[in-house]
Amino acid sequence: MKLKIKTGDTVRIVAGDHKGAEGKVMTVDREKNKAIVEGANMVSKHEKPSAKNPQGGIVKKEAPIHISNLALIDSKSGDTTRVGYETRDGKKVRFSKKSNEVI
Repeated sequence: MKLKIKTGDTVRIVAGDHKGAEGKVMTVDREKNKAIVEGANMVSKHEKPSAKNPQGGIVKKEAPIHISNLALIDSKSGDTTRVGYETRDGKKVRFSKKSNEVI
């Protein structure tokens, strides 16, 4: 399946408990079709004390969100948009379907 959301894109969560939250995509897992969005879908996780974290305790982390629950934010209008692909000047580029601008 072609993933239209890439690392570094600004997205809005459109479904689920964190609906309406916005953030930048940190990583994308192509096998599971999930992405981690900065500052969204925070979960509390218990961590054992280790050399890296000698205190241990409860840590807040971002959890992955399914790609279908994310929508790209158009840089021009600030609203969500769909992504299209086309060739411009001999190169394949992503563009916003709302504003027809190259992403």
